[in-house]
Amino acid sequence: MDRAFQRTKILTNHLLQSSPSSPAQIPSLSSNACLDYSPPELSEGYAFDIKEMRQLLDGHHVADRDWLFGMMMQSKLFNPRVRGGKVFVSPDYNQSMEQQREMTWKRIVYLLERGVFKGWLTEKGEEAEMRKFAYFEAVGLFDHSIAIKLGVHFFLWGGAIQFFGTKHHHDKWLRDTENYLIKGCFAMTELGHGSNVRGIETVTTYDSNTGEFVINTPCESAQKYWIGGAANHATHTIVFSQLNINGTNQGVHAFIAQIRDAVGNVCPNIRIADCGHKIGLNGVDNGRIWFDNVRVPRENLLNSVADVSADGKYLSSIKDPDQRFAAFLAPLTAGRVNIAVSAVYQSKVGLAIAIRYALTRRAFSVKPNEPEVLLLDYPSHQRRLVPLLAKTYAMSFAANYLKMLYVKRTPQSNKTIHVVSSSFKAVFTWNNMQILQECREACGGQGLKTENRVGHLKGEHDVQSTFEGDNNILMQQVSKALFAEYVAAQKKNKAFKGLGLEHMNKPCPVIPSQLTSATLRCSQFQMDALCLRERDLLKCFVLDVSQHQAKGESKEHAFIMSYQLAEDLSRAFSDRAIFQKFVEAEATLAAGSLKDVLGMLRSLYALICIEDVAFLRYGYLSVDNAAAVRREITKVCSELRPHALALVSSFGIPDAFLSPVAFNWIDANSWSSVQH
Repeated sequence: MDRAFQRTKILTNHLLQSSPSSPAQIPSLSSNACLDYSPPELSEGYAFDIKEMRQLLDGHHVADRDWLFGMMMQSKLFNPRVRGGKVFVSPDYNQSMEQQREMTWKRIVYLLERGVFKGWLTEKGEEAEMRKFAYFEAVGLFDHSIAIKLGVHFFLWGGAIQFFGTKHHHDKWLRDTENYLIKGCFAMTELGHGSNVRGIETVTTYDSNTGEFVINTPCESAQKYWIGGAANHATHTIVFSQLNINGTNQGVHAFIAQIRDAVGNVCPNIRIADCGHKIGLNGVDNGRIWFDNVRVPRENLLNSVADVSADGKYLSSIKDPDQRFAAFLAPLTAGRVNIAVSAVYQSKVGLAIAIRYALTRRAFSVKPNEPEVLLLDYPSHQRRLVPLLAKTYAMSFAANYLKMLYVKRTPQSNKTIHVVSSSFKAVFTWNNMQILQECREACGGQGLKTENRVGHLKGEHDVQSTFEGDNNILMQQVSKALFAEYVAAQKKNKAFKGLGLEHMNKPCPVIPSQLTSATLRCSQFQMDALCLRERDLLKCFVLDVSQHQAKGESKEHAFIMSYQLAEDLSRAFSDRAIFQKFVEAEATLAAGSLKDVLGMLRSLYALICIEDVAFLRYGYLSVDNAAAVRREITKVCSELRPHALALVSSFGIPDAFLSPVAFNWIDANSWSSVQH
């Protein structure tokens, strides 16, 4: 009661502005000076060249990216607005779904008229493909809806014609697609079948009397679903359908079908409905399509893999139905590459915003009458954000490798591209969701505001975990591919080659019984630890599947029953593959401050991978060593703290593509900003 009385007396004196009877015993309350925003650049130095770091991160076409950023910032179509004395661009998410779709289309037309898409389908070679990737990444930083609309039109519709079609398809469709005289979409997913493409129910037959294919939606679960562009804008689609020839199902094939005329009227025997409002991506007109005896000419079968003669004979040089089906999934690889890279750039946006905010926002004083502490000076806040920074750098180097792997693809590298793109698409998009959530929370209440982007980006990119391959299914495919590599090497008694499994040919690494700081930061130890987990889990997975098969179970059922090991193995493969690309990027640098900082980031990435519960679960780390890893992570986070601003500035994202909370958040929320 005495303490309560004393506190009441202090408050009373403060409110009445009277002096307490004994100042020495009862401290008075005084108001703090109002907070001022101080740009972090005034107190945070750059220990390395951020332009050189950006070149390493982006990897290619930096000037082209900046040109496109500038073009978007110049147009009112990209919704420029002034907040806190700076101009920001981002879509107006307060608009209705219909308005957002219309704005997405207007922005695409704006970019088209300025030559952004020139050569996207008609130019060949590494330079053209990498420039296309760069532009696609820059546009995606503004808005995911534009990126998806472009991805469907160019990479899925256009990619299907490139990969599945032959010369007469290329000549007829590609240039008109590039110029948007034709607006394409990609009708693979159905209400009843998503990941299991082989099970789709749309049926196509051939009428030899007219030389036409007849496409049908036989039941409600066969309606094409989530088809980007179908609800409003698309004039044509690639239809994936079972092909039935003379009563024999030849499996999934791809056909070109027109769904609207030039002025936007839906074609006869086609029914289209809207998928409706979504938790994000409302600038994309996702639709549903039904086909009622839709007739298309014989030449509309994309026939690089298989064909049907005029008299109705099925022809294919690939006799194995499994191989034929695999060939039909090729365009999805490009989609997965784009999704993986897009996820990395969204993580960069989230971290640039959250870390800039943490370098200017203060909370609580450690001692009385001392200034409040910057958020990023708290070890707990460093532990939340700095490891995610290391993870994003690691993903950047792995994404650059994935793009080059795709651009330099050969028939021999298709398997590697499939496995690596499946792995990276799943891991990068999961990481992106984790990073955006942590960044949203790290921005406190400001993270809830749509204009501050971080929270809204979660809804916009949530779909990445399930479209163009459900992440869990993709990771199962990774584990199955590793299983096949192991079994083949054992059966042929040959060394492992490919998928980065060459480490399996060496003696098994041994983790020291006691881990020192020097050991934990050694790149060879880090690689050994990640390789040890991967090789052991691969052996365990093969053994587990074999034991199920020994009981008379099918291989497929054995895979299903071994799902936990499969999950852990695919994650181990991904972590090791990503880390390998980080090490290779670091090796390209001469000694100096840039390499030193990158070395700390590489160590931090490795340590957060080694902190994974699998290292304890399977006994690769003792409890004491796991504790040592955790302590080292805290130390590295502290050492990277002075470089935080430089590391996010190296992303090269223009200020306008971030948000008000990343800069003068006091002015951005002032009364004068309300009046304006």
